[in-house]
Amino acid sequence: MYTLLIVEDEELVRNGIKRLVPFEEFNITKIMEAANGEEGLKLFLTHRPDIVLLDINIPRMNGLDFAKKAKELKPNVKIAVITGYDYYDYAVTALKIGIDDYVLKPVSKNDVYEVLKKLVEKLQGELQQSELQHLFSEYKTALQITDESGNKASIAQIIEENIANPDFSLAILAGHKGFSPGYMSVLFKKLFNVSFQDYLLATRLERSKLQLLMSDLKVYEISSAVGFDNPNYFSAAFKKKFGLSPLQYRERTKHS
Repeated sequence: MYTLLIVEDEELVRNGIKRLVPFEEFNITKIMEAANGEEGLKLFLTHRPDIVLLDINIPRMNGLDFAKKAKELKPNVKIAVITGYDYYDYAVTALKIGIDDYVLKPVSKNDVYEVLKKLVEKLQGELQQSELQHLFSEYKTALQITDESGNKASIAQIIEENIANPDFSLAILAGHKGFSPGYMSVLFKKLFNVSFQDYLLATRLERSKLQLLMSDLKVYEISSAVGFDNPNYFSAAFKKKFGLSPLQYRERTKHS
């Protein structure tokens, strides 16, 4: 969802843009307007819009000065100037400032539609690029991890410290390590050769064996102590892995 600021001293132009353009097609959910540069800059400072439609010839601060300040405050803001003059007279200055596009007066519905389409596509492209760079950065970080055994030990320690927490998850583990859940899943499988869920279940069941042998706690107490919030599920998982129920395991081990 995007926000739009219209800085234009002609009310007729502002109203025409707001009335004629189907903003919902561009996921523009908030529209602000100002009749002069100073008022526009105040709105920009407060709301930091994603897109600005800006008349060059506005009172109290010309459009190019406004655009320069806006780009300094938010470099990725997309700005299209509205001008009644030959745009090429401003081309060099506009390029230096980083203005993204322009619309010539008299402004038509199609002109505004097309320029908004271009600006939104730029925003979407930059977002996708940013996400790709983030994923690449995580991957690069992983490649730079030379002490895999140390990293594996750190992950195992975090799991041990959270073994009793039934809400402990891959996302929480990823947060501890500063990774995204998706990357944590891939790294975990690489280090442990099993999925996170399988490892966590196996670790809890192994811990429960020690509790059964070294304490007189009831099965439901042991179940809770190793992170199961359902004693029946714990018993079923235990029997599936070891071939005996928790009580059978305790009795057989004691007698042996």
